[in-house]
Amino acid sequence: MGECLCIDSPSRGLAMPKAYSGDLRERVIEAVETGASRREAAERFEVSASSAIKWLQRWHERRSAAPKLRGGSISPLEEFASEILALVAEQADLTLVETVAALRKRRIKTSRSALWRFLARHNITLKKKPASCRATARRCGASAPTLDARARHA
Repeated sequence: MGECLCIDSPSRGLAMPKAYSGDLRERVIEAVETGASRREAAERFEVSASSAIKWLQRWHERRSAAPKLRGGSISPLEEFASEILALVAEQADLTLVETVAALRKRRIKTSRSALWRFLARHNITLKKKPASCRATARRCGASAPTLDARARHA
């Protein structure tokens, strides 16, 4: 099997090919069970010999021709979803770094990137600047004269 070119794929046009249908798998298994070799069955149904061999191994072990599940890893943070969402709701002005620190105080181990992905899955965005900068504009440079103010004085 070659590369599957998908224009809409976020992975730059390359994506994993889909699994073969259960019907095709069953036909290959049936051909082998009725006397064909695995390689002959693979050639007849135009699949790789290694696929036919793996399907037969799985059939003899589990009596199933179904493909294995793909993807679907679950973040360890999902276990603490209610606590994390409650913290974000209580203190909505925390930045990502401040939220990570607050979670570590609650003994929830995480990183900025893991928390970022968790919040993105839950459609939550956080402020970018720390609360101290938003509270006092003067320290953050907001009191510097703007271009319009300079033009008036000239």
